[in-house]
Amino acid sequence: MKEKFPRDKKQHKIRLRNPFKSLTKFEWALWIFSLAAVIASFFSVKNTDYATLATSLAGVSALIFSAKGDVFGLMLMLCFSGVYAFVSFSFGYYGEMIIYLCMQIPVCTASLISWLKNPSKKGGEVKVGKLTPEYVAVLCVCAAAVTTAFYFILRAFNTENLIVSTISVGTSFVALFLMVLRVPAYAAAFTINDIVLIALWSFACARSLNYIPMVVCFSVFLINDIYGFISWTKRKKRQTAEETASSHFDQAN
Repeated sequence: MKEKFPRDKKQHKIRLRNPFKSLTKFEWALWIFSLAAVIASFFSVKNTDYATLATSLAGVSALIFSAKGDVFGLMLMLCFSGVYAFVSFSFGYYGEMIIYLCMQIPVCTASLISWLKNPSKKGGEVKVGKLTPEYVAVLCVCAAAVTTAFYFILRAFNTENLIVSTISVGTSFVALFLMVLRVPAYAAAFTINDIVLIALWSFACARSLNYIPMVVCFSVFLINDIYGFISWTKRKKRQTAEETASSHFDQAN
């Protein structure tokens, strides 16, 4: 029976640990800055939509831990996705609501399973995966199909800012697909999606300043996803070096 997710031959278990203890000083600073920026923007416009605030805070927190390859980040992302779908529905961004309910939440769940099944040898972080040509081909075909299908679905729902919402679907799908595979490129794809969402919620701000926190939220997301890409790239190099050293050691013995 074939495995649903790519799994390493040597199995290791993720050790349960306090996720906050692994944060570096820089990560603490980035997280505090992110939370402060979201909270400040929320109260600056005298917003009372606390669901929007909760969404933003959960989202920026999820990215900090996801950047570390910690499954706790995916758990927070699932919470973020549920609340964000509600906020999108309240404004009429049905595209965003459908994306998160029908795509983001299920794929985040799949990513959580994939990450849990593929821990690093140290057990405290996920094992970085590989993006093969076969996966790239499947991604291109699926992304094109999903984006095209969602265009007509969103148009049927009279979705606000249809073209931008459709682009958001495509970039989200690519990022989520890569996240399941555990490759650094997923964070790069999310940075593109962040730019799209900044534009999308900027349009919403033209009608209501209550949505300024969402623009700030995805601006902070952009910063965090850039850091996530850098962090995952460094992790990949480190794990590759460790595997090479371990292989040489095994051959010597």
